[in-house]
Amino acid sequence: MHLHAGPSFADVVAPALGIALLEIPADWLARLPRALTQREIRAMPIGEAYRLRRPAFVKSPNDKGIPALVYADGSRLPGPDAVDPATVVLVSDVMTFAVEYRLFLLDGAVHTAGQYAEAGRLRLGPPGLAALAFGREVLAAAGDRLPSAVVVDIGRDDDGRWAVIEANAAWASGCYGVDPDRALDTVLRAAGPATDLSPHDRAFVR
Repeated sequence: MHLHAGPSFADVVAPALGIALLEIPADWLARLPRALTQREIRAMPIGEAYRLRRPAFVKSPNDKGIPALVYADGSRLPGPDAVDPATVVLVSDVMTFAVEYRLFLLDGAVHTAGQYAEAGRLRLGPPGLAALAFGREVLAAAGDRLPSAVVVDIGRDDDGRWAVIEANAAWASGCYGVDPDRALDTVLRAAGPATDLSPHDRAFVR
C-alpha cells in the first residue's frame, strides 16, 4: 500500500497503514553550499526568527505550517499564540526566479523533470539540458543527504544563476508537467510499506 496526500492527512493515515513517509532533513536546504543556493539560508526556531528586522522569505521545512511568504520582518510571522516558539523554520534572503523546474529524484538520479513556472506564473514545459545538468550537480554535491525518492525544485534568475529553491516530499508534491508514470515511481518509493525500507532510507522517515 502507498500514499499520496498532504502532510496532515498523511500523518494520520500512514502509521495505521504501515506506510513509511520519506522526507528531507529540516536543515538540508540550509546546509547546501552557497554555490547551489545563491543566497543565505538558515534553519532556526521561529522564536529566533521573530527578531528579524529585515525582509526575508520564511517557510516550514517539510509542511505548510508556516505560510511560505516574504515577511517584512519577524514581527509579521505567526505569533507564539499560534506556533510553538521552538518550531523550526527556514529563513532565506529574498530571491526572484525567472524560470522554475521540478525534479523527481529516484536512486540518485533525475527520474523525470519539467518546468512549472516562468516569471512567477504557472507555465509548464520541458526541463531543458541546463536544468537537468544543474540537477545532477545538486545530486553530486548533496544527494547523499537525501532519501532515495524526493522532489527538488530548482530555478534560474534573470542573471542566469542556477539555485535550489526547495526540496519536498514526493508523496505530497504535484506533478505539474512531468512524465506522470515516472513521477509515480518516485511517489511509490517515497510513501511505501515500512517493511520495504532500505537501510539508507530509514534515516529519512517522517
